Amino acid sequence: MDSLPILPTISTTFIVLSGITVAIGWRQIYKRKIEQHRKTMTLAAVFALIFFVIYASRTVFIGNTAFGGPDDIKIYYTIFLIFHITLATLGAVLGVLSLLSGYKNKLSFHRKLGPFTSIVWFCTAITGVAVYLLLYVFYHGGETTSMIKAILGF
Repeated sequence: MDSLPILPTISTTFIVLSGITVAIGWRQIYKRKIEQHRKTMTLAAVFALIFFVIYASRTVFIGNTAFGGPDDIKIYYTIFLIFHITLATLGAVLGVLSLLSGYKNKLSFHRKLGPFTSIVWFCTAITGVAVYLLLYVFYHGGETTSMIKAILGF
């Protein structure tokens, strides 16, 4: 069995931890444990930030891994990856807005935005794990190359 690449494995672990802590935070606010909720959601944001720093560093210094699976499903993978990237970007923006509205005590806005942000983030974490599995577990990763070439294949 081939070993899994260390940086993608670590970064994916952090995004999973972020998703889990968001779920815990959601449960805490449901039970009106406001201070615990605040700390847990801050931790979720820290986990997401650690993921992003590892991912961005790897992208800048090493490159991205192209899809190494069969050519007949590459287009489906590419569409899925673009969906994931879009979802992750939206989730990050919503996450920042949710955190800021919570910290600034703009609770009316926070109560509306928070649940939607959490759902987007759960979907981001799930699709992120799926991308990881497709790149490194189900198929051997392709060449490591620039981000544009890895995503679009040229």
